[in-house]
Amino acid sequence: MAYLIKAESQARIGKVQEILAAKNLDIALVYYDEFNIGNGWYLTGWCPQFESGAVLVPREGEPMILGGPESEPFAKLDSMITETRNFTVFMVPDEEYPNATIIDFKKLFEELTGRLGNIKRVGLVGAGRMPAAGYHQIVEGFSGVELVDITDAFVRLRYIKSEWEKQQIRAAFKLADAAYDAMKAKTAKGVSEIEVAAAGEYAVRSRGASGFGFGTIVGSGARSNAVVPTATSKLLQDGELVMVGISPKVNGYAGVVGDVFPVSGTYTERQRIAVDHLKEAFRRTKEGLAVGKTGKQLDAPARAYFEEQQLSQYLVCPFVHTIGLHEAESPFFGPHSNDVLELGMMICVDISFFGHPEFHGLRIETGYEVTENGIVPLSPRLDAYFLND
Repeated sequence: MAYLIKAESQARIGKVQEILAAKNLDIALVYYDEFNIGNGWYLTGWCPQFESGAVLVPREGEPMILGGPESEPFAKLDSMITETRNFTVFMVPDEEYPNATIIDFKKLFEELTGRLGNIKRVGLVGAGRMPAAGYHQIVEGFSGVELVDITDAFVRLRYIKSEWEKQQIRAAFKLADAAYDAMKAKTAKGVSEIEVAAAGEYAVRSRGASGFGFGTIVGSGARSNAVVPTATSKLLQDGELVMVGISPKVNGYAGVVGDVFPVSGTYTERQRIAVDHLKEAFRRTKEGLAVGKTGKQLDAPARAYFEEQQLSQYLVCPFVHTIGLHEAESPFFGPHSNDVLELGMMICVDISFFGHPEFHGLRIETGYEVTENGIVPLSPRLDAYFLND
């Protein structure tokens, strides 16, 4: 019951094998865990709970999952890659599975050598996020093998979305619209932040969301300064602003919406000014979106506007990023970025500032598809709302 379809998985494995051939590598090891799910999920449509692991892709032949025994039956049911091997380093520390077959990397190396022939060069993806014990065991077990970091080449495979990926993201943004309505309707004096989050989460789970790109954001009053505050039992008070954000997933792919609601139902004059600053920065960013522009160019208009309004000291986050298996993923189009906006990307305009002495933290966000016919909104209603007074 994998979220990923077979044709997508096979095409992606084929692209990895092309990288291996181009770089004269024999196999790739793609590291993943619960907090770094994207690269593993890209190939499998699956990620374990509790344990970590790697996807092993040979230059020729079938891939396998290297993980732990608790994830093995889960992978065999839900992953597009079902051949597995178990390793202590990927298990929950100190947990015991007496009936499981557990090997080490020396044993794996012997098996692979028997199947694939002499292995001289191995490409690693995500080695910088891998626990030191895992890296050292690979080095020791794959004795005499050259390890080559291919993380950048692998991650670039995820920049341009396939039509199937775009369909999932479009559907996720429709769910985000439903969550937006539910959270806005729930926002009122005396309601807890958790209740607001629950309204949005129920709206999307009941409509088929497979998960969330981040813990649902609800930050009222000064709590919005936390940038990504998850909901608490704090009760909403009259006069406060509530920053909300939710990222429902469909088949592992994220949508998102972010906005700022007045608890009383109506912005005060001063609050309206603050929200108008966000919208003006949003408009300038949206107007500047064009294929071929670098991150520096995309970031500049809103940054200049905040400088004009003497708000730049409250900027924490850049204003444009891509969206896919993560709500925000590479490339990130920040003020020093030379990454280029390309056809086929799915992106978000994400305008915010934090730490303001009066307004605390504010954010508005929605998404767009980069097409040959221009920049197409993934939520036409939020696009219209953020671009108009």
